[in-house]
Amino acid sequence: MEHRGILRADEAANRRDELAREGKQLVFTNGCFDLLHVGHVRYLNEAAALGDFVLIGLNSDRSVTSLKGPSRPIHGESDRAETLLALRSVDGVCVFDDARATALIRTIRPHLYVKGGDYQIDSLDPEERAALEEVGAEIRILPLAPARSTSLTLQKITAAETPAPHRPIRLAVLGSGTGSNFQAILESIDRGTLHAEVRLALSDVANSGILSLAQSRQIPSAHIALGGKPKGLARSAQEEIRDRLLDADVDLVILAGFMRVIKSPIIEAFRGRILNIHPSLLPRHKGLEAWRQALEAGDLETGATVHQVTEEIDAGEIIAQKVVAIREDDTPESLHQRIHRVEHEIFPIAIANVGSALIEKEQDARD
Repeated sequence: MEHRGILRADEAANRRDELAREGKQLVFTNGCFDLLHVGHVRYLNEAAALGDFVLIGLNSDRSVTSLKGPSRPIHGESDRAETLLALRSVDGVCVFDDARATALIRTIRPHLYVKGGDYQIDSLDPEERAALEEVGAEIRILPLAPARSTSLTLQKITAAETPAPHRPIRLAVLGSGTGSNFQAILESIDRGTLHAEVRLALSDVANSGILSLAQSRQIPSAHIALGGKPKGLARSAQEEIRDRLLDADVDLVILAGFMRVIKSPIIEAFRGRILNIHPSLLPRHKGLEAWRQALEAGDLETGATVHQVTEEIDAGEIIAQKVVAIREDDTPESLHQRIHRVEHEIFPIAIANVGSALIEKEQDARD
């Protein structure tokens, strides 16, 4: 039997038993791997560090089509298997026809099962999870490479091939912290999945990451002084922000971790055009440290919400939401980190949808 390469299920099971006799571990994962990207490479490299033999259960062409639709797979199963085996981290590939890897898991009985961070243990397919528990496999979720996925890659390709339906959405971004959501927005613009331009970046913190990032991109930016209100923004500061936004002629105002309350001078000027990202499933857990509120409440899930900004805090129309499961071993820090990854995913999409609708409405009014 070949110990490396494309294996039948029974050959993979035999290899697992050989490893067990040698005191070694077989690490298993499964997926379509239809368009290999750096997120796959990173998590497979991490998987290789956890055991001695990495085996991939690869959905066959028929299986991919049943899961993804008639336009998939992009590449045939033999090409996908050959590409995976070219990675140093991958030792074997086992192609399977079913929609789920349940039967394959029961045959191979892997020691360790891994998945990328776009999954959580609670979001695994119930049948596959039951099979893993039945064979005693340890389940490990590995970090997801931000903004790397097959769907985003396909969106980028489509965006490159399809003329933009409207002018770029003109954005202003306000933030107080490291600027990770700002970075996600800029990366979406770079990929072509968000047809927009950032005209202005503002922060209430002079040394904030958002201002540094804006300066590195040569985006007009400014620090807004608090106006004598250390816990808020004075009327003069609110008016300065409004005036800068009007001068920049922006379509949307994006609050990306802006820790000050936006009030009427700005809301009146941009009503219906201010979007905020909040780390909970609104209307649950409004206000500060919403992820900590969710843990203290004993919730089983939380998430991220994009919403319109109104005079009432965290109460505007909900634009988009995505759930994040809460794990038994979660700390406020670990949960907040996973929510951040979801924020980076849904915020650019929500901006694109709202901005496109505004521009289309504007065009219809002119016509």
